[in-house]
Amino acid sequence: MKTITLIMTGASGAQYGLRLLECLLKAGCQVYLLLSRPAQVVINMETEHRLPGRASEIQHYFSQLHGAQPGQLQVFEREQWTAPIASGSAVAEATVVCPCTTGTLSAIACGSSRNLIERAVDVALKERKKLILVVRETPFSEIHLENMLKLARMGVIIMPANPGFYQRPASVQELVDFMVARVLDHLDIPQTLLPRWGQEQAEPQDF
Repeated sequence: MKTITLIMTGASGAQYGLRLLECLLKAGCQVYLLLSRPAQVVINMETEHRLPGRASEIQHYFSQLHGAQPGQLQVFEREQWTAPIASGSAVAEATVVCPCTTGTLSAIACGSSRNLIERAVDVALKERKKLILVVRETPFSEIHLENMLKLARMGVIIMPANPGFYQRPASVQELVDFMVARVLDHLDIPQTLLPRWGQEQAEPQDF
């Protein structure tokens, strides 16, 4: 059973992180979940979810919603320094920040560890674990691009939330699933959300 740390920050695109959480739990992964305060605000704005305030209550909410096994999902407070992900001795196999604000991107690039979110990512970096950042911003400034380049050179996977359209999405959910499928691919978790390129016969087009 893979152990994945999922971090949601306050960028628009809460649907990406929530759908990824659902898929990780259904795939049988052990999930450590961290939510920034702005992330909770955005979730309430962009989705039908109305999350409670405490980590333990959020853990119960999502565990019940997705039928998680006991202990499969653990939600930590932002200052919970005793959480396993605060130490390299118990770091998850992979960490995903989805969605990732450019503020969080900056903190990661600078090695900041002011809260558990930043510390968890810093641990993933120092332990050479897989780290995926689903950055959600447009346009990118030179600062954003420099931060992404710096992290990419360290082996971080930079995956801006840019869903494709070649599969002819008919709903917002299909656009969300496109990005979530790409994240799952990079986590080496089997998925059927998105057909592989070339697996579906395209209809002839007139140009």
